[in-house]
Amino acid sequence: MRSAAEFAGVPDAMQRTWVPHRMTYIADGEERNRPSASCPFCDVPTRSDDDGLIVHRGEFAYVVMNLYPYNSGHLLVCPYRHIATYDEASDAEILEIGKLTQQAMGALARVSKAAGFNIGMNQGEVAGAGVAGHLHQHVVPRWFGDANFLPIIGRTKPVPQLLGDLRALLAAGWEA
Repeated sequence: MRSAAEFAGVPDAMQRTWVPHRMTYIADGEERNRPSASCPFCDVPTRSDDDGLIVHRGEFAYVVMNLYPYNSGHLLVCPYRHIATYDEASDAEILEIGKLTQQAMGALARVSKAAGFNIGMNQGEVAGAGVAGHLHQHVVPRWFGDANFLPIIGRTKPVPQLLGDLRALLAAGWEA
């Protein structure tokens, strides 16, 4: 039987980036998708801001770092109330989600010099929602040149900053 070490240097078309934090997402996938599973967006507000990676708490919604970011600084704006789709949100929740999205854009522009944003909601599992049962809006910062050869040709997406470090910077720069 051959050992794994023998395969480590075998070249192929796929480059690999070590991202052990993704294993939690993979390992918890089955548990997360069970009807009885707890909702991460309901659980996060019960934690401290540091532990939950919460950047800001509002009255009806909060802003949290995405544990599995598309880009460095990827934020989620979530209502506290467990609702699945935007049409279930109250007027107050809709207003605060919108205001927090604006504030998130401002904080990301100030702290990380983001030049643009992708903003959106995937509602329902068929639409790509990773947590389909709890409404959340993505705020993904973008910079000139961030869609370079790495994700396209190299099939690699570097995330250059630790989530906790960036959470602290964004929380400190939120009201600026």
